[in-house]
Amino acid sequence: MKHLHSTLAVVLLIALVISIVITLANYLGKKPYNRKIALIGFISAHLQLLAGLIIYFVSPLGLESVSGANMKNSLSRLYFLEHPLVMLLAIVLISVGYIKAKKLTDAQAANKTVLIFYVIGLILILTRIPWSTWSLLG
Repeated sequence: MKHLHSTLAVVLLIALVISIVITLANYLGKKPYNRKIALIGFISAHLQLLAGLIIYFVSPLGLESVSGANMKNSLSRLYFLEHPLVMLLAIVLISVGYIKAKKLTDAQAANKTVLIFYVIGLILILTRIPWSTWSLLG
């Protein structure tokens, strides 16, 4: 399951970058908002969330490790608190951006909304990936 979560993380990162780049090109070129492109990032984020929640509630590094002693250990704190919390916040932001843009009638405003929320979500995701233990890197 951990390998699936790591693989989906790569899919999510690629999907977000593609969504951001195409939406930026549409915004700068004053082209129409492409909801299908934004949907790629939205769906990828939610698939990753699903895999992450399963791991969080099953893994000994997740919910079971909540204790005062683990708050002093930076790696344990990353796994049971920081990583899930920041990732959840990032996915909420991606969702808000997608849903707000879907409701807008102005293409420029929709592109701008997706850009802002997806970039912030991507930055948050990149800050909390446990790079040193990521199974795809080692």
